[in-house]
Amino acid sequence: MNKHKILLIEDDTEISEMLTSYLTTENYEVICAVDGQEACNQFDTSTFSLVLLDLMIPKISGMDVMQYIRKNSVVPVIIVSAKDTEADKTLGLGLGADDYITKPFSVAEVLARIKANIRRTTQYDNTSVTAPAILAAGDLVMNLSDYSITKKGKNIELTAKEFDILKLLLQNPKKVYTKEQIYSLVWNDAYLGDENAVNVHISRLRNKIEDDTRNPRYILTVWGIGYKLGDTL
Repeated sequence: MNKHKILLIEDDTEISEMLTSYLTTENYEVICAVDGQEACNQFDTSTFSLVLLDLMIPKISGMDVMQYIRKNSVVPVIIVSAKDTEADKTLGLGLGADDYITKPFSVAEVLARIKANIRRTTQYDNTSVTAPAILAAGDLVMNLSDYSITKKGKNIELTAKEFDILKLLLQNPKKVYTKEQIYSLVWNDAYLGDENAVNVHISRLRNKIEDDTRNPRYILTVWGIGYKLGDTL
């Protein structure tokens, strides 16, 4: 079994060495970058299963690195940062991060988040191509055999969590999901009242699939409850 390769972008030597040592003992291959420029160079020259990204790094900011990665890939990205305001979390998730962990952190928590995100992507990779399954709504078509999304025949790039949210709604078109239910099912984690993560991912998903985000057709808000698939598609 091949090791999963992780790109660790962290300029704090102590934190970088601690995470590298811990993850290596857990059978991950860790490639380290101490600044944004090195991070982009490493990302361009290798393939990674997941990226751990600190926001406050020199040369190129963590947010700019996040944007650079998302222009080229939907690899899972977990932000690990001392910047813990709601605005920072919203910005990071809005730019395409899959998860956000604030410093100081537990290495066990980081490992759990890494495993959860890699598990989702490897589930996609291991899906049998001999048993295709199609989910559709309006002009959207989701192919579960290769985990692709198209709208009017044009491919749409989604992150793992965006894909999982849309899949959840497509598989249960009549059901209204609360934010707590979406978080529990998609993040596979206990809901601790952080509805902002769900809101940001729904907003980002709408930006990719809706013709008009002010009047969405695919993902409807049920005020005071949560979200559902549009029933007029």
